[in-house]
Amino acid sequence: MLAIIHSMSSKRTLPANDAALRLDNQLCFALYSASLAMTKLYKPLLEALQLTYPQYLVMLVLWETDGMSVSALGERLFLDSGTLTPLLKRMEASGLLSRQRSAQDERKVEVFLSIEGRALKARAISIPACVVAASACPVPELMSLTGQIQTLRDRISSGHN
Repeated sequence: MLAIIHSMSSKRTLPANDAALRLDNQLCFALYSASLAMTKLYKPLLEALQLTYPQYLVMLVLWETDGMSVSALGERLFLDSGTLTPLLKRMEASGLLSRQRSAQDERKVEVFLSIEGRALKARAISIPACVVAASACPVPELMSLTGQIQTLRDRISSGHN
């Protein structure tokens, strides 16, 4: 028994039957480390726009659908109100958007792009192409990967894992 432990410690590897515990075999680590790399890639692109990555995500959604409720925005971005509200307050203070009570339902707050927020879209339009170029992957491959990750996220979120 001691010989096995010594052999394992000197090799610094797991036995073959423990391959499931190898770091490089972990889907969670592959996703996590890819997320870190993606964030690092986006950082200089977004600094040029004076946006953080979460702010960029908000802008992407509002460029698609301006006048969205805060709750719908949170659902779309998978953010709770405790995270989203301070983010929106900072963006409002920087002049990118405004928050207004709904005329139909005073309990709801809707988010609208400002003129500056709409204008920022023209400066952000090149970001996806920069990301594609940096990935060195063909666009169809990236689209397929995106779809697979979204399917995985949806299955995990719905409990069908």
